[in-house]
Amino acid sequence: MGSLARLVEILSRHATAEGMQRTAIPGVSVVRAQSPTLPMPVLYQPTLCLIAQGRKQVMLGRTAYVYHPAKYLLASIDLPVTGAVIEASEEAPYLSLVLDLNTAELTDLALRHPVEAPRAEPLDEPLDEMPSAGIALNDTTPALLDAAVRLVSLLDTPRDIEALSPLVGREMLYRLLTGPGNHLVRQMAQAESRLNQIAKAVAWLRDHYDEPFRIDDLAEIAGMGRSTFHAHFKAVTSLSPLAFRSQLRLQEARRLMVAEAMDAAGAGFRVGYESPSQFSRDYTRLFGLPPARDAGRLRSAGRRSAN
Repeated sequence: MGSLARLVEILSRHATAEGMQRTAIPGVSVVRAQSPTLPMPVLYQPTLCLIAQGRKQVMLGRTAYVYHPAKYLLASIDLPVTGAVIEASEEAPYLSLVLDLNTAELTDLALRHPVEAPRAEPLDEPLDEMPSAGIALNDTTPALLDAAVRLVSLLDTPRDIEALSPLVGREMLYRLLTGPGNHLVRQMAQAESRLNQIAKAVAWLRDHYDEPFRIDDLAEIAGMGRSTFHAHFKAVTSLSPLAFRSQLRLQEARRLMVAEAMDAAGAGFRVGYESPSQFSRDYTRLFGLPPARDAGRLRSAGRRSAN
């Protein structure tokens, strides 16, 4: 049995319910879907998403990323995206492995195993290189796939997880650092990279999305000038800082209405909107339905799936 077939077999046994499930291995989740799903806004944290079977599409701004067993997806910072499983069936369900990325461990590995950069021609004046987009697709190598199989196979021997999962997880990070298209993960490992400077501003927005802010304050958090910050923020997230905050607000408002049965006006106020009409307009633009109708539809769908 090849590595991919083995990964499908293991995930089929341990991803038993629809959606994402945490496993006994720290930082590892498994995902299952038996049919294509509607596009759903979610907040991606720094993760590796490795598909064993099926296909998924993620939208970051207006850019679509389609990945499958031959291509893995890497998210480098917290990003509000829209994701949908686009290939899945009861006979061949969508199955994937999600690994949380430990930036401190990536940095340690990068320092221990540096990659020599190609020699560049001298420039007349220095250029402020734009950071990569916060999401990248790269080829799934046999070495990475083999490590993934050994990691999830620990689910069959729970007593080995504590001793072995840190070792195999570190190997997977090493494969990301040394594999093809490793530019983004190398940026993650550099504490003072432009990517990590933007990540500081993103982390502040994630924790303070319900508060007013000034672009100059965010630029100061990132350690950049205003114009440089704005350009770099959009390069990484595909959104302006204000649009990024709006997506964080609207995703949390949706959660409050669906999971906590909060009314639309209360949810909008809780996440920082002062105008109910502006909240409704922004919500409808992102989710396709007014807040109350969308929340009612999702609650009804949840009740049907539970029965």
